[in-house]
Amino acid sequence: MRTKKYFLFTLRKSLYNNSITSHQLMIRSGMIRQVSSGIYNWLPNGIRVLKKIKKIIRKNMSSIGAIELFMPIVQPKRLWKESNRWSEYGSELLRFVSRDKKDFVLGPTHEEIITNLIRNEIISYKSFPINFYQIQTKFRDEIRTRFGVIRSKEFIMKDAYSFHTNKKSLKKTYEIMHDTYCRIFSQIGLKYKIIKAENGTIGGKISHEFQALSKNGETKIVFSNNHYCNNIENTECFIFKKRKEPKKNLSLIEITQKFRNINEIIKYYNWPINKVVKIILVHASKKSKYQYIALAIRADHKLNKNKAEKNDLVLKPLQIASYKEIKNFMKISPIFIGLINLKIPIIIDRSVSIMNDFISGSNLNNKYYTGINWKRDLIIPEIQDLRNANSGDLLFDGKTSLTVQKSIEVGHIFQLGTKYSKSMNAKIQCNDGIFKYINMGCYGIGITRLIAAFIEQNHDKKGIIWNENISPFHIAILPINLYNSNLVQKKSEKIYKELKKKKIEVLLDDRKEHIGIMFSDIELIGIPHIIIISEKNLKNNKIEYQNRKNQTKNIVNINKFIDFFVKKINN
Repeated sequence: MRTKKYFLFTLRKSLYNNSITSHQLMIRSGMIRQVSSGIYNWLPNGIRVLKKIKKIIRKNMSSIGAIELFMPIVQPKRLWKESNRWSEYGSELLRFVSRDKKDFVLGPTHEEIITNLIRNEIISYKSFPINFYQIQTKFRDEIRTRFGVIRSKEFIMKDAYSFHTNKKSLKKTYEIMHDTYCRIFSQIGLKYKIIKAENGTIGGKISHEFQALSKNGETKIVFSNNHYCNNIENTECFIFKKRKEPKKNLSLIEITQKFRNINEIIKYYNWPINKVVKIILVHASKKSKYQYIALAIRADHKLNKNKAEKNDLVLKPLQIASYKEIKNFMKISPIFIGLINLKIPIIIDRSVSIMNDFISGSNLNNKYYTGINWKRDLIIPEIQDLRNANSGDLLFDGKTSLTVQKSIEVGHIFQLGTKYSKSMNAKIQCNDGIFKYINMGCYGIGITRLIAAFIEQNHDKKGIIWNENISPFHIAILPINLYNSNLVQKKSEKIYKELKKKKIEVLLDDRKEHIGIMFSDIELIGIPHIIIISEKNLKNNKIEYQNRKNQTKNIVNINKFIDFFVKKINN
């Protein structure tokens, strides 16, 4: 491809907004342009990357016998009513009425469509197991689009659906898909972790997420060097220390300044934050017979709502009492709520149960207690794991250290079982003559967000760093003084045509631009290999080669380099 006949759409200046790195680089490198919130045009550089990822996916899906099809994005209401998801799915489901007054949705997923197809077309158990997949545009009416294509309204997804006569067959295909996903992400060059996950609105009981590590991720996962991996909501926090004996006396101190929150008080008095207990009032369940329940965690910890909801005394879903509700109930400012003389049920985190000489509000305006100790000053209430794990916490063995890191979900696989076949009456007559509900699995890869996740992991201050498998081009040719040197022009054309002939995807920069601008664009786009053609080197039948990833530079023989490079790409 010649740049004169190819639109780069590059922007050399940084964008002045709060976009994360991948979003900035996707726009600046000419991959996407925003049309509306969460909706994007995909430009030539982006399309080339998309095609390569789709090719990797198709090759791997084909290798396990999955059959490609294509289903409509517009789906009728009647199928979503059958599955009971018309009301369950929520506000992300974009509903609309056609001119003949029929209700439709823009498909965020295709379980209903594929189940309807299978129940109408497959009549024999001998056809099972069977696995269909598609690569298609989805639409979810996100309330809060952010992070560019990571959380957008319109996106491209690979979704597969398997069908089985029994759970054993489903489990076998699920394991095959699990391994296939590992191959796909490895071939793309993504660093990822696998965690057991919640099934959510998709349904079923067993599912796993594939999470790409990224400092700009939406999710937090917890993992260790011994292969433990889980999401932060489900990671249990253990306590291996014992409570120390009291060293300080209980004291009631006056707070003399006005503060907006507990953190301002801690900072002003220079209290150790791990010695302060924070009280969070939440709405109580009917079973508790109270209006509110107090949850106590260390001030340097964060409440885990998922864990708190597991307590029968807590209303589900968790509702934290508002400032106004607390003030009306306690008759004090919420920042002075504490453990001593609190007249409602209290649940304390495990880490709070081993604290000594700690600090907490007094349930009196403008007063705090210091030097609080269990048993001496307070009866130990109910203890429960209530907090999020932190890096440095120990695994259940008491030895293995945990790491907490943000990540981006790029894949999700589910064992749906009979959720959709029961609601949509999809049965098959098995070899014993009995009609049984079909077992089903579904398996998704977010292709567009996968690209953003890769960029998050592979970039520098100059731009994206692609690998050969998914780069828009394998190599770029940058000629110096192309239009002032017949030798440079002749050799550039010859190398370009030779590489093309040998099936190498090559970009020849034939613009009338300074070499610095050429370099800037090519490094921004992230093409992994660059050759610079100059009259000086050509006199010795040599060119300059640069590797985008490790920034190495070498003067090499033209013929030897071409032979070497062709073998490298073809292998």
